[in-house]
Amino acid sequence: MSLDALELRRRRQAAWVLWLIPLLWSTNLLAARVAPGIVSPHVLAFGRWLIAACVLTYLARGEIRGVFDALRTHPLRYLVLGACGMWICGAWVYLAGQSTSAMNLSLIYSSSPVMIALGSVWWLGERLRWHQAIGVAAALAGVLHVIVQGHWLRLGEVVLVPGDAWVCAAAVAWAAFALLQKRWQSPLSAMAQLTAMAWGGVVVLAPFTLWELSLSSTPAVSWQAIGLMVVTGLLPGVGAYWIYSWTQRILGASRVGMTLYLAPLYSAGVAWAVLGEPIGMHHLWGGLLILGGVALVTQTGGTSSAQPPKRVA
Repeated sequence: MSLDALELRRRRQAAWVLWLIPLLWSTNLLAARVAPGIVSPHVLAFGRWLIAACVLTYLARGEIRGVFDALRTHPLRYLVLGACGMWICGAWVYLAGQSTSAMNLSLIYSSSPVMIALGSVWWLGERLRWHQAIGVAAALAGVLHVIVQGHWLRLGEVVLVPGDAWVCAAAVAWAAFALLQKRWQSPLSAMAQLTAMAWGGVVVLAPFTLWELSLSSTPAVSWQAIGLMVVTGLLPGVGAYWIYSWTQRILGASRVGMTLYLAPLYSAGVAWAVLGEPIGMHHLWGGLLILGGVALVTQTGGTSSAQPPKRVA
């Protein structure tokens, strides 16, 4: 087989496989809704990232010395990244899943690229173009539309659940996680960098996990709990990230990056099919506003934040 034919075959394979990325990520939001009563949020997040960190350490074994050099040289940096990306974007999403729907989780969380764009303007001094400003307003309106369940004229009667606040905080933390990686450049490869951040997250999660395990209300760690840890550690953690990196090398960052914004649609479908969650009109209209806003914000030719970061949630 010629090199051109082999390259064409690889591109075709990558074009098919990349559609698995948002599906794998949606399993984490599904786990957030299944987990209550089976495993507590911090225990699940700790188990997930401990498993992911061990697997990533093996996969990045060629750079393991660089990983430990990075952890030793910049311990606070990786603790902060681990706190944002693995603790808040991990355990807090599971906390949100105790009181809000998987659709709300996904739709609100999908606003994080807009927050990255705003953070790039305020913190990194990047320029926000007019169409991106419209996109920011549309996406934020979409988030509010989902939270208030479309009852804009009856805001005083809308009962907000704690889960919506938890997932809003997680979306902000994801933006901080992405912006800090831009600010703190690393010589490590993407796989080695994720390995270092995963271990940072394990360290941050450890005391909260021990605290949860000390509570009488915390469910015992069962085989079901371990199963959720394995699934969330391997599928949205290692699996989605590996596929993202592989397809990005073949197809380019911009094409692969846009699949991130299909996650709300995948999650809504999974939540409807597996959990029986009804799809309301506020989900549809809110989703259209969020995805349309994200499309405007990430349109080529704007800020450098238009290229979405590699997602680990």
